Amino acid sequence: MGKCSGRCTLVAFCCLQLYAAWLVLWVGWNAFIICFYLEVGQLSQDRDFIMTFNTSLHRSWWMENGPGCLVTPVLNSRLALEDHHVISVTGCLLDYPYIEALSSALQIFLALFGFVFACYVSKVFLEEEDSFDFIGGFDSYGYQAPQKTSHLQLQPLYTSG
Repeated sequence: MGKCSGRCTLVAFCCLQLYAAWLVLWVGWNAFIICFYLEVGQLSQDRDFIMTFNTSLHRSWWMENGPGCLVTPVLNSRLALEDHHVISVTGCLLDYPYIEALSSALQIFLALFGFVFACYVSKVFLEEEDSFDFIGGFDSYGYQAPQKTSHLQLQPLYTSG
């Protein structure tokens, strides 16, 4: 690790803590995505428009572009809204909710790895900051304290007055 001033170390330490906090939020979001697509609890893809804040119909990108999926547009469907089209998707090797859940699980794994790494690097920065020698500068090996050569016992000095 290169040497930098105390201010640089403090900024890097703060950035690492901010990154670790962001990763906690990222894990929470991806856990929600897994629960949403696997319809855990009361969540339902058909009923809840959470992903679009109830402004449009939600459709996963993986629904049409999953491995092996064949997309066929349904023409003259009464179900289609003005700005939407109805499609038929067949032949998928893995349904899109499972792909979304696997993708989020991978994101959680990477975030946990990043969190552990950020904590480790923060610990290294703190140890480096604690080892700073104010007399010798950054080199803790550059200054050696003089050795005491005599074993005189110090006595208090009393003055009259």
